[in-house]
Amino acid sequence: MKNNKLIVATIITISIVGIVLIFGTNFITSEFRSKNTAPTGNDIVPKSSLPATPITQPPPKFELPPPPPKITKTIEARRGDTFVKLLLRAGASRLDAHRATRALGKSYRPQALKEGQVIRVNFQTKSWGVKSSYFIGFEFTPNINQILKVRRTGTNLFTLQKIKLLLEKVDARISGTIDTSLYQAAVKSGMAPSSLVNLTRLFSWDVDFQRDIRKNDKFDILIERLHLKNGQFKKWGQILYAELVLSGKPIRLYRMKTKRYGAEYFDDRGRSAKKALMKTPIDGARLSSGYGRRRHPILGYTKVHRGVDFAAPRGTPIYAAGNGVIRYVGRKGAYGNYIKIRHNSAYSTAYAHLRNFSRNVRKGRRVTQGQIIGYVGSTGRSTGPHLHYEILVNGRQINPFRLKLPSGRNLRGNALKSFLNIRDNLNERLSRFRK
Repeated sequence: MKNNKLIVATIITISIVGIVLIFGTNFITSEFRSKNTAPTGNDIVPKSSLPATPITQPPPKFELPPPPPKITKTIEARRGDTFVKLLLRAGASRLDAHRATRALGKSYRPQALKEGQVIRVNFQTKSWGVKSSYFIGFEFTPNINQILKVRRTGTNLFTLQKIKLLLEKVDARISGTIDTSLYQAAVKSGMAPSSLVNLTRLFSWDVDFQRDIRKNDKFDILIERLHLKNGQFKKWGQILYAELVLSGKPIRLYRMKTKRYGAEYFDDRGRSAKKALMKTPIDGARLSSGYGRRRHPILGYTKVHRGVDFAAPRGTPIYAAGNGVIRYVGRKGAYGNYIKIRHNSAYSTAYAHLRNFSRNVRKGRRVTQGQIIGYVGSTGRSTGPHLHYEILVNGRQINPFRLKLPSGRNLRGNALKSFLNIRDNLNERLSRFRK
């Protein structure tokens, strides 16, 4: 009996302790939450009514006024001008002009300034509405691939900046039919005069442009067109392919460039366009007197004319007919100003009645085919400006137009294979224009 009572009392005691622990813990937890956490249930404040978290504002921006405007003056070089003179004429001080020119001279020869060169001289105004300004530099384009800028980088300091212009090449075709002359037909078709000169030089070993060109003859060329990335045209490049159709017979030439020989032109079978000597060492001239017996225009009697005469305006360039060494340059009696070139052990050429000689022409100096050696004049026994041209074989004058000239370098082996690939490629590119 006593044991039963003891068991019941123990159970009651344990139950009371458990109830106290449960409710006491909940009470303490509730009190803690009420003091340390946000309200729950109906007492929760909506997010929209909570105060916004303060955002740090960036500091106010202060915009500086634009700098005073720059002034650019365009000056064209006159004969005898220097960069210092140009800058002085534009308004730079003498000291600044010398300093800027000195900076240019670190990688460019100021003495290379040519008549007609345009430079842009820049000035900075001191403030808005004030006319006074100071020199800050200049710029110009010495060639199509480059811009040179000299700019002020300190009180007394100027530096040179070189800007390279990247040119792109595209193919262009120029063709036409000759009505009166090759020159007029080519210019009418859009060819630049400089490109026309190159064209006549290519064919000058095989074609007498005074006698072989006839009405309705044709020409066709594939040429490089050089322009900037924005499409702005800059100049004509190399002639890649050239064709003359004379009396129905085509003469075709293809350009090939090698490391050893540079750029050369060959016919469709790989034979060089170059010959040992040029038939006509002058462009755009008229054959005024051939080789053989004639009545002398000054002496009045008949004698053998041992050369050919090409009438041309004074100052027209005269070219070396082939590679060789100058054996004579100077005055020579009735010939007037005279040049003789020895090409090899057998061949020589002579040029007479020149107005003057090219600057680099000296006795004993080597010249290359197509190099300018002098200019048309009327010195010596002459009735007007013209070139008297002679070809001598073993010291004897012969008729240049009856001379069968030996060929230049002809391609063989791997060189010929490379050329044939180039030829086929150029033909394919040309065909795109003919479709």
